[in-house]
Amino acid sequence: MTPSPWPSRGSRTRLEAEELGRALAAALPPGTVHFTAADRALFAHDASNFRQVPIGVVYPRTADDIVATHAVCREHRAPVLPRGCGTSLAGQATNEAVVIDCSRYMTRVLGVDPRGRTARAEPGAINHHVTRAASPYGLRFGPDPATNKYCTIGGNIGNNACGVHSLQARFVGDGSRTSDNVARLEVLTYDGVRLRVGPTSEEELDAAAAGGGRPGEIYAGLKALRQRYGPLIRARFPGLPRRVSGYNLDDLLPERGCNLAAALTGTEGTCVTVLEAELKLIPDVAHRSLLVVGYGGITEVARHLGAILDARPIGCECFDNRVVRGSPGLPPGSAWVLVELGGDTQAEADAQAGALARRLGADRHPPEGAMCASPDQAREVWAVREAGLARAAFPPGQPDGWPGWEDAAVPPERVGDYLADFLALEERHGLQGALYGHLGDGCIHTRISFDLATPGGVATYRAFLEEAADLVCSYGGSLSGEHGDGQQRAELLGRMFGEELVAAFREFKTIWDPDGGMNPGKVVDPYPLDSHLRLAGGPPKVALPLHFAYPDDGGSFAHATLRCVGVGRCRQPEGADVICPSYRATGDEQHSTRGRARLLHEMLRGEVVTGGWRSPEVKEALDLCLACKGCTSDCPVQVDMPTYKAEFLSHFWQGRLRPRHAYAFGHIDLLARAASRAPRAANRLARAPGLRRALQAVAGITPQRALPEFSGVPWQRWFAARPVVNPHGPRVVLWPDTFTNYFAAEVGIAAVEALEAAGWRVIVPPGPVCCGRPLYDYGFLDLARRYLHRCLDAVRDELDRGTPVVGLEPSCVATFRHELPRMLPGVPDAALLAERAQHFAGFLEDHGVALPTAGGDALLWGHCHQRATGGLGADQRLLEAMGFSVQPVTGGCCGLAGSWGYEAGHYDLSIACGEQALLPAVRQAPPGTVVVADGFSCRSQIAQAVPGRQAMHLAQVIAHAGRR
Repeated sequence: MTPSPWPSRGSRTRLEAEELGRALAAALPPGTVHFTAADRALFAHDASNFRQVPIGVVYPRTADDIVATHAVCREHRAPVLPRGCGTSLAGQATNEAVVIDCSRYMTRVLGVDPRGRTARAEPGAINHHVTRAASPYGLRFGPDPATNKYCTIGGNIGNNACGVHSLQARFVGDGSRTSDNVARLEVLTYDGVRLRVGPTSEEELDAAAAGGGRPGEIYAGLKALRQRYGPLIRARFPGLPRRVSGYNLDDLLPERGCNLAAALTGTEGTCVTVLEAELKLIPDVAHRSLLVVGYGGITEVARHLGAILDARPIGCECFDNRVVRGSPGLPPGSAWVLVELGGDTQAEADAQAGALARRLGADRHPPEGAMCASPDQAREVWAVREAGLARAAFPPGQPDGWPGWEDAAVPPERVGDYLADFLALEERHGLQGALYGHLGDGCIHTRISFDLATPGGVATYRAFLEEAADLVCSYGGSLSGEHGDGQQRAELLGRMFGEELVAAFREFKTIWDPDGGMNPGKVVDPYPLDSHLRLAGGPPKVALPLHFAYPDDGGSFAHATLRCVGVGRCRQPEGADVICPSYRATGDEQHSTRGRARLLHEMLRGEVVTGGWRSPEVKEALDLCLACKGCTSDCPVQVDMPTYKAEFLSHFWQGRLRPRHAYAFGHIDLLARAASRAPRAANRLARAPGLRRALQAVAGITPQRALPEFSGVPWQRWFAARPVVNPHGPRVVLWPDTFTNYFAAEVGIAAVEALEAAGWRVIVPPGPVCCGRPLYDYGFLDLARRYLHRCLDAVRDELDRGTPVVGLEPSCVATFRHELPRMLPGVPDAALLAERAQHFAGFLEDHGVALPTAGGDALLWGHCHQRATGGLGADQRLLEAMGFSVQPVTGGCCGLAGSWGYEAGHYDLSIACGEQALLPAVRQAPPGTVVVADGFSCRSQIAQAVPGRQAMHLAQVIAHAGRR
């Protein structure tokens, strides 16, 4: 194995790294070089089974920054690793090297040439953004991995990515893979040679080879390599649409145009760093129709594949019943094929789907069922397919699934027989895994129940991979059909290509990288596939008692930190998801859900992040977590960062004084209760300029924020003074949360009136009760547990009666549904309250409460906790039933996030989060538009950031309509 030029052992390593960091900082713009323990921990993982701690990280702003990084690293004999989004599943995006991450700053789509059908992009540009730039011209970039909304073009090029609609690229373009869809690349070698490469004529090749210098040396070497290995390349390279394994030496052949851009695609950062890419574009499809076909088992899904491909679909995917265990939206079967067809009109696309369904149904061996999905059904079915990785990673009641053999490809016509043999191989080794993937290309995904923590399990893992490699080669297949070789499969390349072609791969790398400084130990002369396993030795042990139960992780906080599979959905820069608002605002990996999970895992390991539960690196990363709960619903594996944050902070602050704002906001219920004795006086004092500034300074509140005003009469006091209404009506508990009770009594009053008008007997529990939601944000978990017991005491009699519990503040409902059963596991009343608690709109809809008629336009915004625990569907339907034309606003968070946006130092980021979706929508809403937001913090952010606009709770909208 070619050794890394960087010394990887010995006491001098960190001193050398610090010297290298200083040299890079001197050569690059401020803020570009990051060599802290946190930076190294963040990039020690990708989405694979492997872990290697990098030397440091560079975030270049320009191509010249990359050139300077190479120069300094070469001077210090330090290897480099160009990295995209970090979603690689084969270990190619983790190494003991200087990571060059272009995804933060070098993200521009530089231009689209519609006549030439090309686009130019920086390596950090997002795949989807290229297609978005091309869409006005009816064009798109062919490869679209499942991560296309956040993965980078540089990563696509590094891994030779394909995607769900690779068939479309194959039928109307040059092929399925990124290498088939790259026109030209500007690249940089480790030793500083900067070249623009692409298709090369024989005359151009001869001239370049004779040109002298390092460029001439490179072209001469490639010419000689092609001449020496050409016949073997033609004989041994499988003619597959999804051959991703190995280097693309076949693209050096004259009959393929000697395309050096294609040859360098898929080299996984082991040969060059990409500075800029010119990409081919293909015609987009205007309209789509989805045919879903059910079969008796996964081995039968290829039964009609020939007929399906004859219809020239733009997508042909499959999954089995281990991905989804029955669904009313699927036809009969235990495995399903999704066939997407396109047309210039919707009628044309639908006709194609219908014709294919009839053809399959007329076969002598028809499928078990087939349906042409409606648009809503299509979205639901595609969501099942897209969740394949997550469902395969943590199947309920089964062992965890891991990558390793997750994307092998065989000739499409042989996929059924291959799957039968593959399942038999799994059974022989006592393994299992859900199956899904790109059936039309013969590329099948799986995550397998490997035991990667014990020596015996690792031995089985190795034996299985070696036999699986022999199996796929016996079918004329490829070890990798999408995710690349990296460290995971590179050791097995000799079984597929033979050792002579493996030597050719080594020679190809040496031509480009004679010093061995580009991502060493991957693809060529690889590290063993069972080295650097991040689970080796088992998960770290957590000695401290925990506050939460972690039921989805077997009670293990260590397993919870491993729940992130690295898919990177939290890195989406825009879209309908909530996740992850602070990352969207900063673009910093440590502020993504993935980054925070990685840091927590490294904290438990204690090797790079050494402070344990008092780690300042973890504390800093969690400081900008808004605890929005977007990760609990938007993350495909439901990483629960708000819970992890609360757990960490409880231990971080154990035995120490917290900051002032933690007491001011964490105990807001106590302060509000005291102020409610004289609310008007409290409001006057809070408005007095000098006193207001003093109060804000004492409480740690940012001076840009106005303090919320107290209601003249608390809601509970108003309710207690009234006679009982509807004494014989059905009972419903309206929960008196702190914010509605003391700051927005008008919301509680409106809700009471609406329910009483519908005949309900409303119960508002008396006395000081609070779910304690603010306590979690500061780690006051012992106190939070006591608060939860008080809540149960307040509603126990009503729970025994079967009374529903309705919350007006979404955070409180979320606390009952989510935190309560995890803080008080095994407590029957806790489980009952978690089950009974409902959002206001959901209760109204479920019980058919009659609503007054209104009308006009409504802008609907959902509190993050509401979106994570039920969504906005009921709110929208109720408003529409009242006669409103509703525009839902989705994406990101309001930015106030309870008390988070009030804290000193958070204001700018709080507003930046709000500007992602909510605040622009409110400003642009025409006068007279009713702005509906059930969350108190959301309404406060609107009032403070958009002067003159006030949002209303749904209960207030109903009350106003009823008074007309």
